[in-house]
Amino acid sequence: MTKQIKEYDVLGVGFGPANLSIAIALEEQAKDKGLSYCFLEQKSHFEWHGGMLLDGTRMQISCLKDLVTLRNPTSPYSFVNYLHIKDRLNAFINLGSMNPSRVEFNDYLTWVANQFSERVNYGQRVIDIEAIDENGHSSKVKVTSTDIHGNQTVRIAKNLIVGMGGMPKLPKQFEGHDNEQIIHSSKYKAWRETFKPNSEPKIAIVGAGQSAAEIFVDLTNRYADGEVHMVNRRFALHPADDSPFVNEVFDPEFTDHMYQSTQEQRDHILSRFSATNYSVVDTEELNAIYELLYLQKVTGEGNHQHLRCHDIQEVAMKDDKVALRLNNTINKTQAWNEYDAIILATGYRYDEFNQMLSSIEPLIDSKSVGRSYQLDMKSNCEVKIFLQGCCESSHGLSDTLLSVLAVRSKEIVDALLSSSNQTVETEKA
Repeated sequence: MTKQIKEYDVLGVGFGPANLSIAIALEEQAKDKGLSYCFLEQKSHFEWHGGMLLDGTRMQISCLKDLVTLRNPTSPYSFVNYLHIKDRLNAFINLGSMNPSRVEFNDYLTWVANQFSERVNYGQRVIDIEAIDENGHSSKVKVTSTDIHGNQTVRIAKNLIVGMGGMPKLPKQFEGHDNEQIIHSSKYKAWRETFKPNSEPKIAIVGAGQSAAEIFVDLTNRYADGEVHMVNRRFALHPADDSPFVNEVFDPEFTDHMYQSTQEQRDHILSRFSATNYSVVDTEELNAIYELLYLQKVTGEGNHQHLRCHDIQEVAMKDDKVALRLNNTINKTQAWNEYDAIILATGYRYDEFNQMLSSIEPLIDSKSVGRSYQLDMKSNCEVKIFLQGCCESSHGLSDTLLSVLAVRSKEIVDALLSSSNQTVETEKA
């Protein structure tokens, strides 16, 4: 059954932190403009990286880089006001840290999201976006979504803001192996609660970044007598560079510098500063892992390992085990290791929007994105389409992170309003 709802001036695809920040900006910057808007979210409720909300894990950025503070420090949607409302502001100050726990920051995001519940349709997966042809001209798109029961809903929109977040990135060796023993880190917490080994398990974590390190620490604490291997191609785990001068690459002003550079210069910047975000680990986790492995040498007890310089050549199922053929790139030897489970802490990809926008690709002039994150459309299309979280190559390392959310949302809403032709007052989504 297909149901058609009303027309919107703005429709957001996804309702993670990126579009949540947009919702705030629309509320604070455009409330008097009469824009009608809603958001579609595939999940049944708001959740931010739920698979990695592990006890003891902390944010890697300041709480002031929240959804709104860098744009409007007096906003009621700030992290500081959240603490005030929750009667925890003094207690948080006493912690002496600007980096809250990941669990608390998720609670903050959820607290904000709940204030926009009437603007969000949860449990809606967008399956198609089509341009509405008006004698060779398009000023609107038709967005079709489906719920878990297969019921479809069509909404009409004049402008789109895509903020879908990342999709799990799987190494090619694991493609086609769809079972409960091989999972991506994005599903780790839920898997951990259902994993019931008959004995002390043997588990491999594939990856060399923060998620891999946190999972290694978590599993070695849970299964001290088990065997947990961290498998990666590097010789050493690398520390994240969070020094103040380097951190300036995450400042909103740096986005201008990045965008105004040539593509060759951009590529150099991304490569030069990759150690701020990719395949790096906070010093606290690095030290914890090294100390654990060192204590094993002291006591002669424990089977946890960092399998450095190991390439995964092949994946196979052997009875109830997952077998990996590992190539040691130092001594050029190969061996099969069998595991009860494999955790892929292999990051995310941010190209899902290409498939979603495939039906309107003929109206896209080029895949280049403007400074205000707006796709370049052909002259016969008035629809504005903004992309969030998939513009790293042109806008910098901060694009997939929280650092610029507040300022980026202002830039997008400003661009949206620059020639907006809203028609109806905002109503319940």
